[in-house]
Amino acid sequence: MSEKNGNPVERLNLEEFIPAKKVTPPKSLDELSPEEIERLREVGIDIKAEDKLGLFVQADCGVVSCSCVPKGIELLPITEALKKYDWLRENYFWKAVPPDKDEFTKITAEDLDNGYFIRVMPGEKVIYPLQTCLYIRTDKVAQRVHNIVIVEEGAELHIITGCTTNPHVTSGLHIGVSEFYVKKNARFSYTMIHEWGENVHVRPRTGIWVEEGGVMISNYISLDKVGSVQSYPTCRLKGKGAVGQFTSIIAAPEGAHLDLGSRVVLEAPETRAEIISRTVCYGGEVIARGHLIGKAQEIKAHLECQGLMLTDKGYILAIPELEAHVANVDMSHEAAVGKIAREEIEYLMARGLDEEEATSLVVRGFLNVRIEGLPEELQAKIDKTIEEARKGM
Repeated sequence: MSEKNGNPVERLNLEEFIPAKKVTPPKSLDELSPEEIERLREVGIDIKAEDKLGLFVQADCGVVSCSCVPKGIELLPITEALKKYDWLRENYFWKAVPPDKDEFTKITAEDLDNGYFIRVMPGEKVIYPLQTCLYIRTDKVAQRVHNIVIVEEGAELHIITGCTTNPHVTSGLHIGVSEFYVKKNARFSYTMIHEWGENVHVRPRTGIWVEEGGVMISNYISLDKVGSVQSYPTCRLKGKGAVGQFTSIIAAPEGAHLDLGSRVVLEAPETRAEIISRTVCYGGEVIARGHLIGKAQEIKAHLECQGLMLTDKGYILAIPELEAHVANVDMSHEAAVGKIAREEIEYLMARGLDEEEATSLVVRGFLNVRIEGLPEELQAKIDKTIEEARKGM
């Protein structure tokens, strides 16, 4: 996918994939097999849970579930929301992400399959996470979605989104355009867990606007083999005191090609940003990017990229960037790539573990990142995902 200088070299032939609208999607969740339901559960989507507050599931091009319990929040397929609200298209649709950004946004703008629209009304606090799932059910399908989330002034929202494929699907293309708008003094945490097929190519395109006093927490987790992922969300901290926090937890087995990162533009005074990346490589190829741009005074921003090489195959390339345009800023970064220290393994083996168990425990500790401000239920899902991946390693 990428050369070691960080420049992507492989272009996808979009004609190799079948437009999602050319296949027949299921009409409801009842058509999913027990094997498929278990696959969704592995990425944090429990469709049988009785206490879930909201659920959106799209299989190929079809929305098979769209329901929301709490008052003060609206959940709709994006195609229905665009018909219902003229202001959505005028003020939000393709505003944080330009439709001509690249070939993937262009084809999504030309022929959208679907996606979700979520709006939390002013002052509403949705503490427990809503569940959203973008699911490729048919081999070689190209799925094109556009999501919009609006967290109104003083509101709070948590989403866990699981993106995956049918267990028997090995190839496909997922294009996910997402636009997030966090209004004044609002708070939004968004956790994405990916578990794709080994020849699936994933192209998220995300833009985020955060107003005064708003908080955006974004978590990205990919712990299994995937054909390629190319993701570089851009967050603009547009109001005084806005906060952006981005965490990625990545495991790259042989055959995985991952070009990942985050960019935060600190446009207003007293804004704060943090980008944290943890990568374990055991044969795959990973580019870990981070870009902090300071455009206002009295900002504080930090970038941390750490990688762990478990084999002599594959590579990790860390590309941290700091960019300051004014005086009186506090910006820093640190990057490190290394191996498991032998003394750590020996220490654990001396206490009764064999070498494989000791190595596994060290990897788990490296990947376990406590994310400030998440509900315990959501943190527990992240911990469980990491634990299952650790067993697979």
